[in-house]
Amino acid sequence: MNWSRKSLDELESFYWESIAPEMDRAGMDPTSDVPTYAWLTEQGWSGIAYALREKHDVTPKEFFTDIVGLDDGKSNGYEWRIENERTIDAFESYLEMLDSRRGLAATTLPTRRTHLARFARLYRRLHGEANLLAHLDDRDAEPDEIDRCLRVLDEFDDQLASDGTKLAYLRTVRAFYEYLVDFRRARYNPVANAAKQFRWEQDQPDNRTMNVEQVRAVYQAAETLEERLLVLGLAGWGLRPNELATLDASQFTLTEDDPHIAFDERKNGPGTVALLYGTEAVRHRIDTLAANDDWTGAIFPSGRSETGYIARETVNRRFKRLAERADVRVDGETPTAKLCRRFWYTTYQSAVETMVTQLEGIAADQGSKSADVVMSNYLSETRRREFRREAMRTRLADVFDEEKRQGVEFATHYPGQ
Repeated sequence: MNWSRKSLDELESFYWESIAPEMDRAGMDPTSDVPTYAWLTEQGWSGIAYALREKHDVTPKEFFTDIVGLDDGKSNGYEWRIENERTIDAFESYLEMLDSRRGLAATTLPTRRTHLARFARLYRRLHGEANLLAHLDDRDAEPDEIDRCLRVLDEFDDQLASDGTKLAYLRTVRAFYEYLVDFRRARYNPVANAAKQFRWEQDQPDNRTMNVEQVRAVYQAAETLEERLLVLGLAGWGLRPNELATLDASQFTLTEDDPHIAFDERKNGPGTVALLYGTEAVRHRIDTLAANDDWTGAIFPSGRSETGYIARETVNRRFKRLAERADVRVDGETPTAKLCRRFWYTTYQSAVETMVTQLEGIAADQGSKSADVVMSNYLSETRRREFRREAMRTRLADVFDEEKRQGVEFATHYPGQ
C-alpha cells in the first residue's frame, strides 16, 4: 500500500471499504468507534497514520472524527458544525428515513452524513450561512439558488480526488433535495441537473496532469510578471484557483529563512504554504502595485469587481489563454488551472519518493527495516521538512529556473509589470 499517494478522499474511501468491515468483524462499531493506532498496526495499516501527518498535516484522530465523521465520545451526537438548526433537522430527518425504510448497510449512513456535512460547510463558507432550505419554497429564487449550489460543486470539483468521488457526493446531495421535494419541504431540487455542468465520469478517475515540459512552456509563454505569478502560484505553490485569485500582500512573509503564504482558512484549516520559488517576483509585484495610491493589497487586483480582486473563473480563463498561446495540449485538450495545480501534487509525491530512496542507504547502515523508520525515529520534524523542501525545490528548478540559467533576474525580467 503506497499511502503517500492517497488523497484524503481516497483514505476516507479506504476506511469505509476496508477498515470499517474489519472493525465490524472485530466487534467494534465502525460508525462511531475511533480505531487505535495499535489496532491499525495489527492489521497492517500503520502507514495511514504517517501519511496523514506527513502529507495532509492532520492527526489520525482528526481524520477519523472530522473527515470520516466518527464520534470521539465527547458529544452526544454527530457534530455537523454548521450552526443552523433547520438544516441539521432536515439532514437528520432524511438520514432517519433512510435508516428506517431503506435497509442500508451500516457504513452507508455515516458516508452520506459526511457528504451532507461537507456540502453544508462549504455552502456556509461561500454564502455566509448554511440554511439550505431558505430559498427552496420560492420559485423566483430558483436560478440564484441553483447558482449557489453550483458554486459549492465547483469547490468539490477542485477539492475531491476523482470523478467517482465527486459523483458520489453529488448523488448524496441530490437525493437529499429529492427527499425534501417528495415530502413537500421544497418546491424544487437545485442540483437536479447539476451533473450536466461537469465532465465527471464514473469509474474513470481524472488523473490527468501536466508534465514538466508543458508547465515550462506555459510559464515561458507568459508576457508579464502577473502572468508568470499565475503559473507559479498554481504549479509552484500548489494553490487552488480561488486561493490564488484572492491573494493579498498581507498574507506573504518574505524572510530569507522561511518565506511563506499564511491562510486563515484552507481545506484542512489554517495553514501556511512554503514559497520555494518566486520570493523576489512577489516583492517586485508588491512594490509595483504599492506605487498606486488606490491599491488595497490584492496581488491580482480587479477594478471591475466589488471585492477588489479577480475571480476564480478569471484565473481559469487567463491560464487557458496562456496554454493556448504556448500551444500546450493534455490529451488533445487545452489544460485547465486545475491540471496545472495537480502538477504540484504529482511533483511533490515524486520528490518525497526520491527523498525516501536517499534515506534507504542510511536505514541499511543503521540496520533499520525501512526509510520510514529513519524518518520517524532519527530525523526531527524540522529536518524532515528540510529534506522534503530541498527535494521539491530541485524538481521545480526544471520549470522555473530558466532566468537563472540565462543570467537574468526574475524580478526585473518584466520591468514595470
